[in-house]
Parts: sequence; structure tokens; C-alpha cells
Amino acid sequence: MTSVTKHRPKRSKKKRPPLSAGSVSKHLLYQASVQNVEAEIDFVDQTYFDLRCRRAVRLREDFCGTGHTSCEWVRRRETNLAFGLDIDVDTLAWGRENEIARLDPSQRERVSLLQRDVLSPGDAVGMDCILAMNFSYWLFLDRPSMLRYFRGVRESLADGGVFFQDFYGGSESMEEREDERECELPDGRAFTYIWDQHRYEPVTGRMHCKIHFAFDDGTEMRDAFEYHWRLWTLPEMRELLAEAGFSKTTVYWEGDELDEDGEPTGEGNGEFTPTETGEADPAFICYIVSEK
Repeated sequence: MTSVTKHRPKRSKKKRPPLSAGSVSKHLLYQASVQNVEAEIDFVDQTYFDLRCRRAVRLREDFCGTGHTSCEWVRRRETNLAFGLDIDVDTLAWGRENEIARLDPSQRERVSLLQRDVLSPGDAVGMDCILAMNFSYWLFLDRPSMLRYFRGVRESLADGGVFFQDFYGGSESMEEREDERECELPDGRAFTYIWDQHRYEPVTGRMHCKIHFAFDDGTEMRDAFEYHWRLWTLPEMRELLAEAGFSKTTVYWEGDELDEDGEPTGEGNGEFTPTETGEADPAFICYIVSEK
């Protein structure tokens, strides 16, 4: 997998003190290397509008971590409300101290990070949009568990609500391998992101993945994040979503970045369009959009 992340805009580099494993939060590194909340919310906001001819207001971010995406949502419009669900106390606390704290007072009032299991969302229902991003829902390792989650999501959506997931696959997703990519923080300081597909079991479909970070001073942050997942397929996902009662699921496929001669570079261009075929890429990222 050359890049388990969404297309990110390039930033200009600035001279700053170099990073070191002991000088930076792993959450900042994750946000800079894995997430692109601006592009993600662009897609969610526009796709919902295209489907419903109105703007979404209430958004729930399942497996929200630091709530980075939820904060981006409330920045977009003064009517937007966001609810983030996660069970990790420390990560939620970091998000409140470092993400929500950066919002202005009116924005802070419109976002809630809740320590709550996504299978028991409580009053976080009646949503226009629910998001399960960064393949986080792969922690459900069998069909009954995944089906229970999808049914709960559907019940939590308002009439006309839409469920958004990202997904990755391709032949490289089944390989035990490490891939590196140079990244930088918003302030321009550089680091290396290492995606480690540590183990894959073809009989069960289970996989153990890790994220490491390396720095120019020679230090490393090993096992910064670990995931014990099942590698699902797109047909399995769509069948389970239909079984859960969603009226329609659509796959949005990422286009190719082109070089100066108009030839594909092998990298995505960050633009996603509906498809029923896709391409047999060794590594791909797409969105699944499910309508209640």
C-alpha cells in the first residue's frame, strides 16, 4: 500500500526546529499524515447536497478520536452541529484540549465529543450524516457485529440521512509490507509516516496493522497506533448495508493524478465519482455512500 491516506494538499515548507520522537504528539502526526478533514468534509457536504438538494446540519463522527473532523464540520456554517463518539478517554481528552479549544466560542457550543460506544449512541440520533472514516469500522470482525453496527447507524439517521464510509483495498492490501511517505506538520516541520501491514491471515481475513513515525534526528515513534481489523471487500460491505435496510449504496471512486503529458502517475487526484466497476488498482481508496 503506497499510501493509506486521502489526497492531501501540498503545503509550503518553513524553517522550524526539527521534530523528535519526544517532542510532538502522535495525534498531531496522525492528523497531518492520515487525515485530510478539509477534503473529507468537502466531499460529505457536496455529496449530501447533490443527493438531497439541501444542506446537512447534524453530523455524527463515529470512532471520532480527537474529533478533528467534527471540528471542521462546525467551522463550515454557523448552523452546523457535530457529535463525535469514541470510547478512548485519553484521545477524547486530547481532542478537547487541542482541537475544540482552538474553535471560537460559538463553534465550541456546537460540537460534542462523547465517550460512547458506537453500538450504543444514546441520544446522538436524528442525524443528516454519519461518518465512519479511516477504516475504523473494520474492528467489527464478523458479519453479525458489522450488521448490528450498520443497523444502528441506519436507525440513528433522520429521514433522508446518508451514511459515509471510506474504504481501501486492492491486491497490496493483503500483503505484509511497510510503506513510507514523507509528510509535514502545518508549520512545515517534516517527518516520515510508516504504514506497517504487519500481519495478514488469508483464512480469517484478519490483519494487524501499525503506524510508526520517524524523524530527521534519527529517533522513531514505533507502534504509535495499532489496529486489529478484518480486511473486508466492497461486495461484502454493500451486501451487509443492503441487509441492514439502506435503500441504496454507491461507491465513489478516486480519479488518477496525471503528469504533464496527461498520463496517470499512479496516485489519486482527490476527486471521487460514482462507479459500478472501478479499476483493478493494486491499492485504492474510495467512499461508500449509503442512503437511508
